[in-house]
Amino acid sequence: MSFDVLQEKIRAMKNPTVAGLDARIEYVPEYIRQAAYEQYGVGLKGACEAIYQFNVGLMDALCDIVPAVKPQAAYYENLGWQGMEMLERTIRYAKSKGLFVIADIKRGDIGSTATAYAEGWLSGAGIEGQQFKSFDADCVTLNGYMGSDSIKPFLEAAKAEDKCAFVLVKTSNPGSGELQDVKTADGRTVYQVMGTLNESIAAGTEGKYGFTMAGAVTGATYPEQIRQLRADLPHTFFLVPGYGAQGGTAADVKYAFDAQGHGAIVNSSRGIMCAWKKTGGDGHDFAQAARNAAIAMRDDIAQFVTVE
Repeated sequence: MSFDVLQEKIRAMKNPTVAGLDARIEYVPEYIRQAAYEQYGVGLKGACEAIYQFNVGLMDALCDIVPAVKPQAAYYENLGWQGMEMLERTIRYAKSKGLFVIADIKRGDIGSTATAYAEGWLSGAGIEGQQFKSFDADCVTLNGYMGSDSIKPFLEAAKAEDKCAFVLVKTSNPGSGELQDVKTADGRTVYQVMGTLNESIAAGTEGKYGFTMAGAVTGATYPEQIRQLRADLPHTFFLVPGYGAQGGTAADVKYAFDAQGHGAIVNSSRGIMCAWKKTGGDGHDFAQAARNAAIAMRDDIAQFVTVE
């Protein structure tokens, strides 16, 4: 399954991290923005082209040291159809550079609607008996709190394409506990129930490293909860947001990994994308700054996690 592909990339680079690609125009250095505006005008098209060039520069700088990228769909949807077209180009370019692509879409729906989402993001659209790739991500994030029928259509699409999904379990946001920490009748929290349900839904899809195709999103801001979930869910691969800007540390994220240093990948978005803003320059060094930040993150985590 596709988490085998991701784990192999992590092992090859000894780097269990993913770089977020959050398409905010204010993250792009001014010289790139101005060049795009001169050619396309100040507006959606100009912003999209500036962000795309920024994304390309980031991926060129990171592809030999970082195994994966995670574009956040909301920031592309914000730019309308041109933003979504630019997202497709970004995914295509990432794959051409050998990067594993996690589309952060957090979709949550059921039935034919969930199937349509799954086709669009994973398996492709069926047209006149043929399959045509749409966004063609390797993996997506999902909100499974509507129940198993909001997850299964994605797993069916993923299985056909050797892909995978991460399902929200214990998220990094401050308000997550309002619902996720509520105790159920059997004494478990809602997030524990969600994690167990998720692993059971995907039972039988374990790959070479023992992980099913349904991973879990577990926030770095809640290390004790991650520790418990790692023990409860030995066959679940974790996506760990919240490192860096949100307050999570390398000491916190270590609990997401198993004894071999497998089974998790840690995300940083602004810490890598916006590293150039801390160098004192005008942004011409954005690619090198991003690379330096990614290396620093890798080395920080390596103090606590050894990937075998």
